[in-house]
Amino acid sequence: MVTCRLCLLLLTLFCLPQDGLLAQNVAPTTVEPLTVGPTTVEPTSVEPMTVEPTTVEPTTVEPTTVEPTSMAPIDAYVIPITGAIGTPNLYILRRGLKEAIVNDVGIVILDMDTPGGRVDITLEMMEMLDRFDGITATYVNDDAISAGSFIAAATQEIYFSPRGKMGASAVIQGTGEDVAETAKQKIESYLRANIRVMTEDYPYRSDVVRAMLDADFELKIGDEVIKPVGELLTLTAREAVKEYGDPPHKLLGEGIYESIEDLLDARFGEGNYAIRDFEVSYSEEIAKWMNTIAPLLMGLGALLLFIEFKTPGFGVFGIGGLTFLGIFFASHYVAGLAGNEPVFFFLVGVLLLLVELFLFPGTVVFALSGLALMVGSLLWTMVDYWPVPTEGEGLGLTAEMFAEPLVSLIFGISIALGSILLAGRFFKDSWMERNLVLETAAGGDGRTIRDERESKLPQAGRKGVALTTLHPGGRVEIDGQRYEAHCSVGMIECGASVRVVGSSDFDLIVEEISS
Repeated sequence: MVTCRLCLLLLTLFCLPQDGLLAQNVAPTTVEPLTVGPTTVEPTSVEPMTVEPTTVEPTTVEPTTVEPTSMAPIDAYVIPITGAIGTPNLYILRRGLKEAIVNDVGIVILDMDTPGGRVDITLEMMEMLDRFDGITATYVNDDAISAGSFIAAATQEIYFSPRGKMGASAVIQGTGEDVAETAKQKIESYLRANIRVMTEDYPYRSDVVRAMLDADFELKIGDEVIKPVGELLTLTAREAVKEYGDPPHKLLGEGIYESIEDLLDARFGEGNYAIRDFEVSYSEEIAKWMNTIAPLLMGLGALLLFIEFKTPGFGVFGIGGLTFLGIFFASHYVAGLAGNEPVFFFLVGVLLLLVELFLFPGTVVFALSGLALMVGSLLWTMVDYWPVPTEGEGLGLTAEMFAEPLVSLIFGISIALGSILLAGRFFKDSWMERNLVLETAAGGDGRTIRDERESKLPQAGRKGVALTTLHPGGRVEIDGQRYEAHCSVGMIECGASVRVVGSSDFDLIVEEISS
């Protein structure tokens, strides 16, 4: 047994590689013949190892060029941010970021050329950029002035065209006048806090943006004064990429490039990316501003459809109502707030409402279901839902998402109901009805046809029986003829005796005869 162990030991020693685990050279050793017997193990002295403390110097995070690999190229979205910063640009950015999240895009680049705009919209756009998990960058082409500088500063990387300029970010009123001092201090303080939160990983960006915003702030790095007190900072492309400090850091920009393609070539390597342009068509530009009057469109659409139901045939009111509601949905689709599903459920709701009116009057369930689907689809259209990039995090729905849409929905419904009440009170037999509704229908005068139709209906006081339960609508039989009818109060059971009290454009108005 001892001999076997010695053989295994010798075999192991001769099979060991000459390079150790730490890649150190081991001098060849001579193996002396071993004598089996008691051995004495001499104690060895282990010298203590001293670990010298190292000083970690701050480093600048530079964009790196990725060498070509066999992996699939990274997708890049280019979203144009042009003109004054307002609701249209907000909608474009929202839709672009949502599509980028859904399509797993690696980098979003804002192709920016703006003179500035609204502060509230600017803050919303800055917060939107934080929802995207990939790389965000701004290509200043050629101006990122005022509000544009804040949006650019909220992206991770900033690049410039050769003629790019960024700065002059003082807060002013929309008329160009100065903001009151107290209000200005509050707005600027809030803006600076947002910038500090979003730029804390960059050595100079927070101070640079403050110098663009605050004329009383002096921007000084080392002994060099970049912006003195009394003026606002506006940087050219070359000034933005100039290096300061020890070790050197670029002041604001990562580089200057003639085009976005040149930028991506330097950032990822030629052929390692695929640009997905985000284009805004002329029709989208028209639809975007229509979103600002969305509640009015919704209310007018509902009003015109109501008038269409109250008039014979299908004409201008039905077409107008459907057109207004169509524009309502289209404007929100362009804004990135709704897809095709709300339109589908709205149409299902309309179908259920028609089933209630013409096939199963008085059942109520179809009407309530249809109205619920229609109102729900309108609310769904206005909810600003963002895709959840990571699985297992739920739907990402919050109460805040529904607050503003609910207000708009209630406002639109109020417009519709108020207009319907006014129309029902003043429209019938008025000059407006005589001018808007066709004077001739089915071969005769509209008023004459209505009088003739009403003369054939059972007059007030005639009695009959309920063929279906009226709650409130249903069918009744009077003098052997069946009629659509409804009760004005409560409900009437099937088989109950009823009395005619009047008529409307659609049916008879009846009441139950108490036994």
